[in-house]
Amino acid sequence: MSASQLSLSGYLTRHQTPAGPRWALDGRYLPESLTLAELLVLPAASMAQALQQATPGDEAEGPLLAPIEPEQEVWASGVTYLRSRDAREAESSARDVYSRVYDAERPELFFKAIGRRVIGPGGTVCIRHDSSWDVPEPEIVLVVNSAMEIVGYCAGNDMSSRSIEGENPLYLPQAKSYDGSCAVGPGIKLAPVEAMGELTVRLQIWRGGELVFAGESSAAQMRRRFSELVEYLGRALSFPWGALLMTGTGIVPPESFTLQAGDRVQIQVGELELVNDVQLTRPR
Repeated sequence: MSASQLSLSGYLTRHQTPAGPRWALDGRYLPESLTLAELLVLPAASMAQALQQATPGDEAEGPLLAPIEPEQEVWASGVTYLRSRDAREAESSARDVYSRVYDAERPELFFKAIGRRVIGPGGTVCIRHDSSWDVPEPEIVLVVNSAMEIVGYCAGNDMSSRSIEGENPLYLPQAKSYDGSCAVGPGIKLAPVEAMGELTVRLQIWRGGELVFAGESSAAQMRRRFSELVEYLGRALSFPWGALLMTGTGIVPPESFTLQAGDRVQIQVGELELVNDVQLTRPR
């Protein structure tokens, strides 16, 4: 079968081993030298062929790491759901900004994290010590290759300070990018974009063993298409080793709710589940 006839499928995970991080496909280690960057340089069909031809190794047993390498970046999309627009308007004195971007041709895109800053499954995410109103944002995270083809997805948490962004929309980078503000995982589900249109997203927040918030949304509720977001991201930016793109949230806790240190955030995207505990950042 030629590369052009192959389609991507399977589940990629990244594990900690005594020799360093190592990737696995469907629970079996891939060759030690194989990296995500090398895979995402390839066109989607060639990536599928490379994975099919890779000789599977032993059963993957090492602890899970974030499914990203230092070479990749995480970007994020905002106001892609009506619920997100309403919440951003409620928190901000510049409410018309969010109405305008929700209906605009050009989407909101912003930088979230470099690969080394991304928290993996079981890791600890953070709320800023100088923020008074903080929420997790559960999101479908697209994985794109160097040709800006969507090759898979994972679950993501775009941690956000609503108090800082609400004070002034120009404070968005401080509200969104800080230590412990970005988590993705637990692995990458390889799939064509056509298989992602009905993905469900669920959020549960636990405090002291009790469920204090739960919500659910679906990719079908999005204002924008995945392909549209990726096209805009790649218009004037190149990603030679691929990238991850958070696609916005349709689940926002009520205005009376804020995360606390010690909370546990559980996010499900399709069958993938990402769980992280919460702590405060440290003043410097």
